[in-house]
Amino acid sequence: MTPVSQPETCPRDGHPDEKPLWTAIILAGQRPGGDPMAAGYNVKYKALIPINGQTMLERVTRALLASRDVGNIVILAQSPEELQSGLTPDLAAHDNISFVESGNGIATSVHNVIGTAIAPWPVLVTTADNALLTAEILDSFIGSHNGQDVAVAVVERKTMLVAYPDARRTWLKFRGGAYSGANLFALYNEAAKPAVAFWSSVEKDRKKGWKIFARFGPWLLFRALSRTISFKSAMADAGERMNLRAEPIILPIAEAAIDVDKPDDLELVTGILERREGRTGGKQVDWQAVTPVT
Repeated sequence: MTPVSQPETCPRDGHPDEKPLWTAIILAGQRPGGDPMAAGYNVKYKALIPINGQTMLERVTRALLASRDVGNIVILAQSPEELQSGLTPDLAAHDNISFVESGNGIATSVHNVIGTAIAPWPVLVTTADNALLTAEILDSFIGSHNGQDVAVAVVERKTMLVAYPDARRTWLKFRGGAYSGANLFALYNEAAKPAVAFWSSVEKDRKKGWKIFARFGPWLLFRALSRTISFKSAMADAGERMNLRAEPIILPIAEAAIDVDKPDDLELVTGILERREGRTGGKQVDWQAVTPVT
């Protein structure tokens, strides 16, 4: 990995005894073969798709900069220079933002950078298509973190359905509820590294929870499939196998679990942002002519 820039760690001014600031990693690359949604907007990276006047990458970056708990930001992608040139000048040259070239596989790239001078602990990981990310969501997640080595942000299905009854998400079903990921991950210290290495081995099955739990043995898989274990207990059991403390953090904000994986998501997110910010216009795309993302 070759960093384009390496900003200094940003301590919280005047508060030496407070918790350390988090390094935020934005996963802004894309999988081999290109992305149909990027093609629909004639951009190389999906991260540079504009929504209501700002690219998704810009929106996520500004949300992180607005959080009092985030210090440095690392944008991780195959061609970081191209993403840097696609940002507004204030972000492209920001002292607290660095651009790092990723390797083969998301998890492997994260594993290689976390805990280094570029991305010191603790580390927060999110994605460039997490376009509805706000400081409020970050406050809820980081404020609920209480020292877990690994924490995963999720939203309960009932929270989503109250706000967006027609939203289609991937649900992980456990005793007591069903949950959708919010594209926020807390990696608190060196103990988190085995979890990232494990994620690298199951990355292709990220949408199939049962395959992931199968790696921890038939008993945990059976309990997950039969819904006789809660999500919190399942993550705790999996974490124990890796000698670390792992827990989900349930967020009360439905928008936290809405990212942009497919055209329907983009339409939903665009509508939400237009209502929040007013309509600024933008390029209209005929998504019927664009191959759906699978």
